[in-house]
Amino acid sequence: MQGRPTYRLQREVKIVALLTTTAASFLTPFISSATNIALPNIGLELGLDTVMLGWVQTSFLLTTAIFLLPFGKAADIVGRKKVFLVGLVVYTASSFLGSIANSASVLIISRIFQGIGGAMLAATSVAILSSVFPPQDRGKVLGINVASVYTSIALGPFLGGILTQYFGWRSIFYTNVFVGLLTLLLALCLRQEWKGTPGERFDIIGSLLYGTSLAAIMWGMLSISSYGGWVSSPSFHALLIGTFIMACLVVWEGRIKYPVLNTRLFISNLNFSLSNISALINYAATYALSYLLSLYLQVVKGLSPQVAGTILVAQPIVQALLSPVAGWLSDRIEPGKVASVGIALNAIGLFALSTINGETEIVSIVAMLILMGVGFALFSSPNTNAIMSSVERELFGVASATLSTMRTLGQTFSIAAATLVLSIFVGSEILKPTNLVDFISGIHFAFLMFGVLCIVGIFTSLCRGRKKMI
Repeated sequence: MQGRPTYRLQREVKIVALLTTTAASFLTPFISSATNIALPNIGLELGLDTVMLGWVQTSFLLTTAIFLLPFGKAADIVGRKKVFLVGLVVYTASSFLGSIANSASVLIISRIFQGIGGAMLAATSVAILSSVFPPQDRGKVLGINVASVYTSIALGPFLGGILTQYFGWRSIFYTNVFVGLLTLLLALCLRQEWKGTPGERFDIIGSLLYGTSLAAIMWGMLSISSYGGWVSSPSFHALLIGTFIMACLVVWEGRIKYPVLNTRLFISNLNFSLSNISALINYAATYALSYLLSLYLQVVKGLSPQVAGTILVAQPIVQALLSPVAGWLSDRIEPGKVASVGIALNAIGLFALSTINGETEIVSIVAMLILMGVGFALFSSPNTNAIMSSVERELFGVASATLSTMRTLGQTFSIAAATLVLSIFVGSEILKPTNLVDFISGIHFAFLMFGVLCIVGIFTSLCRGRKKMI
């Protein structure tokens, strides 16, 4: 047999797969966290009020949440590499569209397509790694993938602030185009295809019900403040319709053989369901932190995007440093208990943030962010450990996709709730000195609300069962 030895070919496939999926895992968290720091500049240039600024983030997160599970299922059926490549093309092209956007509508459309591409990448990256690497090496490479996610979250505010200050907010999107093209070139070197469940039927009806219900509920939440007497408004009707469709989804998914959302697993496995609910609550209560503090630091404190981004990087850096330790700790102590301590620290940090005002020292803000960084670390890795330990090995893919969906849904609800609160307190106005008092009152209420939500999360976290050793 001519050519390079088989083992060398396999080694090259592993290297290319690791580099490609690591770069892809960096892209979507980076654009989300970097855009947070650029929101004030985007609002000034395009004339966006607080509600529209919220949609710049929510449109991306909501679209990702809607398509994550369907694309994960489709990738198992038609091929993970195929969906991954299409995702890279869609994500890169939409990033370019965002870089040249001259209106709110064009920017939000680009964010919607970024969310679609991002969902394809998130649904396939870990699956490709798990397909390429054997079980004895899988934990190590998945750790590298997770480190890429945390690094992008940590670097997002910092690099986003530098790019925004010196090159304008559009440079964030140009950076994603450049990295996306490089990743696409790497991905084209992957010659093999991987399918998890070829021959299964795709749940089209379940996917439509799932996406429609989420879109209706989120639109209703974000539109409530636009109507007086909202009980009779279109926003309230949207909430009712979305809730009804969600109920129909639960009934439908429980009746078919190949559901896009495995509702049976939630019903039969208390540890799995409560761990996922805890993840949903934690991300819903904490994700809007950087969004609200980015506006606070730049609008109230008058800091530059670069300085504001440097301050906000404190939380994800602490999380990235302590997450491996928290994961190690959850192997020795019941992970549910460790995660409960983490969400409790997040609650304390949110209640502390509900007291900030124009005179609050920056060092106090940093201290609160460090505290929540510890909380994030103690919650995230142990909670993931609890989820993956609650299911059989053949359900690892389903469990991973479900956790990703809970995380994205929580992030979406968090931004939506923060946007709703600000729209109630500030109204549909661009932030300016005349409404800063109302803005500070709004973030006080938002942080209090999120702190109370974390208290609920402590109870759901403590009520789960003990992990199984799979």
